[in-house]
Amino acid sequence: MTCALVVPAAGRGERLGAGVPKALVPVAGEPLLVHALRRALASGVVDVVVVVAPAGEQQHVRTLLSPLGAADLRVVAGGAERQDSVRCGLAALPEGVDVVLVHDAARCLTPPSVFRSVVAAVRGGAVAVVPVLPVSDTVKRVRAGRVVATVDRRELVAVQTPQGFSCAPLRAAHRAADSAAPATDDAGMLEALGHEVLTVAGDDTAFKVTRPVDLVLAEALLSGGRA
Repeated sequence: MTCALVVPAAGRGERLGAGVPKALVPVAGEPLLVHALRRALASGVVDVVVVVAPAGEQQHVRTLLSPLGAADLRVVAGGAERQDSVRCGLAALPEGVDVVLVHDAARCLTPPSVFRSVVAAVRGGAVAVVPVLPVSDTVKRVRAGRVVATVDRRELVAVQTPQGFSCAPLRAAHRAADSAAPATDDAGMLEALGHEVLTVAGDDTAFKVTRPVDLVLAEALLSGGRA
């Protein structure tokens, strides 16, 4: 029974405007990717790590991550879209993996407890599991710049990572996926095949670093010892 972590980290991160791939943008002196992997490994549930790096950055990424002490670390080149990169990561998995976690490097402060909760739910029989938080903002449906409806947020959640899956169904979902319409998350691909997706509690610190203000928040949390 082996749990593998796949980290699609090949994105360029244009919205951060840092001039380097997003996963390699530093916060508190270390790249986002290093922070993310340190917390994943601290969970104690990850046996294999596959990082899908920007093309040409594989050796640099391996050098950055080697001090973290992952027992089985694999670094491969990514594809044009996130979906392509996850597929590259799945292709690099060893035999015998039963649980796969797919985690965004940009969610660099996700605590170890979330990884444990997701894996426990998959090992408990779930095919797909996502960590979620309630939506706190009012959400409106808009068409052509006009509000057409206010959505009942009691039925809405914001989805985080790591998302956890039974390995075989995840592979099947990627084989069946439409490359012309890339999915924004892997759970949606399993939903499209009729699989039930379960939820576990997410965490406020598992926000996604996408904009410069997110870097400021991550830096503040790390500097204050709150992440």
